[in-house]
Amino acid sequence: MKVSVVLPAKNEAEGLRRTLPALRAVLPEAEVIVVDDGSTDETAAVARGLGARVLSSPYSMGNGAAIKRGARAATGEIIVFMDADGQHDPALIPGLLERLGQGYDMAVGARDGAGQASLGRGLANGFYNRLASWMTGHRIEDLTSGFRAARANRFREFLHLLPNGFSYPTTSTMAFFRSAYAVAYVPVRVDKRVGVASHIRPLRDGMRFLLIIFKIATLYSPLKLFLPAASLFGLVGIGYYAYTYVTMGRFTNMSTLLFSAAVIIFLIGLVSEQITSLTYGRKDDELEQGRE
Repeated sequence: MKVSVVLPAKNEAEGLRRTLPALRAVLPEAEVIVVDDGSTDETAAVARGLGARVLSSPYSMGNGAAIKRGARAATGEIIVFMDADGQHDPALIPGLLERLGQGYDMAVGARDGAGQASLGRGLANGFYNRLASWMTGHRIEDLTSGFRAARANRFREFLHLLPNGFSYPTTSTMAFFRSAYAVAYVPVRVDKRVGVASHIRPLRDGMRFLLIIFKIATLYSPLKLFLPAASLFGLVGIGYYAYTYVTMGRFTNMSTLLFSAAVIIFLIGLVSEQITSLTYGRKDDELEQGRE
């Protein structure tokens, strides 16, 4: 099957000078698409000079937006996504493609602890992995890895769900599991990046990563998040009511508030669960109509 390789790039001229020749050596027949996300350096010129197809944005739209543009433009039956900064070794791509040949719909390059950018990022990613594993019931070895290969038709089903920011790996992985598409993990090493420093800033992006946690839950099975929260408020309400009844002999406003919060959170979770089911159910119906 024809393979397309999509590389989102923002000011990655130096990384492309190393990555693209190595990529051509491994996959000489592959379609290579570099999505220039509003770069101010020679990213587009370097990519064209090395034979890549370049999609340029007049301004930066985000890593996820670049992924979506590249996925729409790709003509291959399989799309490989990788960074343009030299961290991902093209020589490891055949290992991902081999897993697709075994029947998987997506293969993800899983980094070990040494492949994390920093201790803080490593701890955060470990937490995301455990949370996502609990949500899906499957072991997820690297939820945030951007080095992956997927069947193009499967991946494009979820383009409307992908954010324009940095969490496209999280969203696509959870969407694949939610739709019962097989996902495999392949151990990979990660090299030191070339050129500019990472665009991710821990302090600036702290709230964004926190929102990713909630997005993981609401994207896959909202009740797994909302039900424990509702139960906690309910138990605290019962405990507080027992305390006030023994000490004051009455039912207080705080107990009412806690019980109301428990009911509201549960109902929000229930509605979210129905919306999630309808979202994926509608997509399944569209696919069935397309086959007919």
